[in-house]
Amino acid sequence: MEKEAKVQVSEEVQVKEEVVETEEEVSEEKTADEIEELLSEEEPSEETVEAEEEAAPEKEAKPRRGKKKEEEEEFVEERIYTIPLGKAWVRPPKKRAPRAMQMIKDFITKHMKLDMRAEVEEERGEMPRLVISNDVNEKVWSRSIKKPPRKIRVRAAKDNEGNVTVFLAEGE
Repeated sequence: MEKEAKVQVSEEVQVKEEVVETEEEVSEEKTADEIEELLSEEEPSEETVEAEEEAAPEKEAKPRRGKKKEEEEEFVEERIYTIPLGKAWVRPPKKRAPRAMQMIKDFITKHMKLDMRAEVEEERGEMPRLVISNDVNEKVWSRSIKKPPRKIRVRAAKDNEGNVTVFLAEGE
């Protein structure tokens, strides 16, 4: 066994010596001219830089959609309201949740002053929008059409264009 171990060790030493010799040969073979050529290949030429710059505007010209659009929205005004929905219970049982949703729309329209801005926006051709988030809708409809909540806390946020988005308040 000791002979086998010595043979393996001697083979490893020979392999290491060969690796060192090849590394020395490679370093000697590269002259200063070759090193300069390698360095010049790594740096892009002026033509390739110009070609990349011309191609870059095409990529930037395409608008990005999705999450970035949501992040860009800046809210000018943000308020938290507790909206009473008790009068929705005056309606017949099969019409209570739709009535509660209509009451939320009316309340936000009144308190965030969407009607007043609508007259100004008609001249431009764009109407401000009222967007109710899915969380608010699910909260109203959580106990079916017959038993909507008596009141709901929401966070209404108005952006630069006058659009209002209604979110469920934190902790709800």
